[in-house]
Amino acid sequence: MFACDVTELSAAETLASAARLHEQRNRTDVELLELALHFADLHPDPATVPGHETVPGGERGVVYGGPGCPAVAEFAVAEFGAVIGRSTASAAAYLGQALALRHRLPRILAQVRSGHATAWKACTIATACLTLSEQAAAIVDHELAGIVDTVTPHRIANIVRAAVWRADPEAAQAAAETNAKQRGVWPGRTDEHGTTTLYIKAATGDIIRLNTTLTQLADALADLGDTDPLDQRRAKAIGLLTDPDLTRELLAIAQHLTEPPTPTPQPTAPDQVSPDEPGADDEADRDGPHPSEPAFDLLTEPPPAPAHRPNSNTNHHHTGPGEAPSAGEAPGAGMDAAARRELAQKLAALKQHAHSNHTTGGTGTGSRPARTTLYVHITDQTLLTGGGITRVERFGPVYAARLQELLGHDQITLKPVIDLNNKISVDAYEIPRRIREHIKLTHPVEQFPYGTAETTHNTDLDHIQPYTFNTTGPPDQTSTTNLTPLRRYSHRVKTHGHWTVDRLNDGALQWTTKHGYKFRVDHTGTHPSPTSPDDLEVR
Repeated sequence: MFACDVTELSAAETLASAARLHEQRNRTDVELLELALHFADLHPDPATVPGHETVPGGERGVVYGGPGCPAVAEFAVAEFGAVIGRSTASAAAYLGQALALRHRLPRILAQVRSGHATAWKACTIATACLTLSEQAAAIVDHELAGIVDTVTPHRIANIVRAAVWRADPEAAQAAAETNAKQRGVWPGRTDEHGTTTLYIKAATGDIIRLNTTLTQLADALADLGDTDPLDQRRAKAIGLLTDPDLTRELLAIAQHLTEPPTPTPQPTAPDQVSPDEPGADDEADRDGPHPSEPAFDLLTEPPPAPAHRPNSNTNHHHTGPGEAPSAGEAPGAGMDAAARRELAQKLAALKQHAHSNHTTGGTGTGSRPARTTLYVHITDQTLLTGGGITRVERFGPVYAARLQELLGHDQITLKPVIDLNNKISVDAYEIPRRIREHIKLTHPVEQFPYGTAETTHNTDLDHIQPYTFNTTGPPDQTSTTNLTPLRRYSHRVKTHGHWTVDRLNDGALQWTTKHGYKFRVDHTGTHPSPTSPDDLEVR
């Protein structure tokens, strides 16, 4: 325990003690990994031990870390788990992570041993690569070794997923095809208030379009005087979709709402409590679930698999994965590539005809489905070969072969490529849409230390050098080089929490906390800067 009463510590002393214990815990985690490896070495596969006799139900050797890792005596895992306060399954996973780091991910393990990577983050990567071949794991090891500790776990997960696909594209394609066959829509139980949950597992492109349409219908209801919260109006829109004619009429009403106005920053009163509390969306230092944008909860928190879905109160049965079709239900034979192309051409032609000759009851309305703007990051090599990984903003990496499914049969409008090297500036305090879009593309994640919030068109854009409102202020104060995206909480910390931020010559941001701790934030993530003891004081 502490040598003194912690209540006697000042804020600076408390931070220093916390930092010391954090570093000590990291060293302890590395030492525990080394002990796990040594313990596994002391308990090899019993079949390899001279004189071992195999008996029914006796101890066997089990490979926990994936291809290329040695087998471990299975009973030893339970004892190791007991002494460190873990279940057998948890201890087996931990030993597997340690062995995978040594035998499959040696570069990452070297970073852990040198103190440049946190042990638990490295273990997470080892688990994500568990099913990869040794050759594929080596690719992941090479790509991720240098960034384990510079980005947040959420971004690491996306990078690992993309790297896994790149390392073993055939396995990724097979997994994608298997997952596509498990899609469906399942109604859940109805509660005593007449509310039923609907679980949807469908193509990402279809979910994007459905999500946008629901929001536009909700906006149309608001235009007609509905004052219920947005989520409730979106729920009402589910019922509206069952009436196509009414849906088209409402989409026509909502058409002028498809381009949201540029938000104007609103000052926060000192005594006003913002709903954006510290850590509300911070994935860097928590293991449990956390709040996310309601509109995308289905995407970030997948619904239960069909085999575990809630029982429906209807008599309809839906065939789930691994379930045989019911009597009278013939299993689908599937479509070959030629049939899929022919169907795609027919759907595209029908959609184009509907756009140009849309009628409702014989009267042309001219309404169109909701429009969605997608930012797809793709290399020229991927475009030429049709293989590889692309990144769709807000949804993460997407296998290139699935782009056609993502885009569907919509009419696609390609916008000019934005050169992010060009500086854009205006004299006014208000931020034009072209600057906001430029910042969003340059910084897809807020530029706060270990920030996790993705930059959207509604994210606060803060002037790094405060804007001078008087007439003597310099021109071009609102520019792509003097703005940075921050979620509301981070913005409030900078404004009211005695934090400072400076733009460095290479474009990175240098943040300094209230007590003098410094962090460099750039396109590779967050990097703590060396801080002398003299700087650690309240400013």
